[in-house]
Amino acid sequence: MPRTIDDILDDARARLERIAPGRAHAESLDGALLVDIRPAAQRAAEGEVPGALIVERNVLEWRLDPASDARLPQATGYDLRVIVFCSEGYTSSLAAASLHDLGLTRATDIVGGFQAWRAAGLPATGPGS
Repeated sequence: MPRTIDDILDDARARLERIAPGRAHAESLDGALLVDIRPAAQRAAEGEVPGALIVERNVLEWRLDPASDARLPQATGYDLRVIVFCSEGYTSSLAAASLHDLGLTRATDIVGGFQAWRAAGLPATGPGS
């Protein structure tokens, strides 16, 4: 039976404990891995979060799966706290749910994405800083 993207997004978000930008910032200072999945052009146009790991969406699972030969050094185990963000918090919900499918069940995303991060006055570089 066909499902809409809204159905899929709702199912993904039901599996996550999504967090506000301020909490994401605090957790990143306490060791959580903050991951920016936006493409380069979007980061250039919108700005970036200092210290965030950049892993574009199309390779996210390979880079963060601790069992993958293509993993990043930061992919230290399945208990890793990963906080994903995109521009507005839609793609990041799907990405975080995909990380749950890999066993990274502490993964989540930022409600409102980078736009909410910037609106909260949290550290950012680039346009609008």
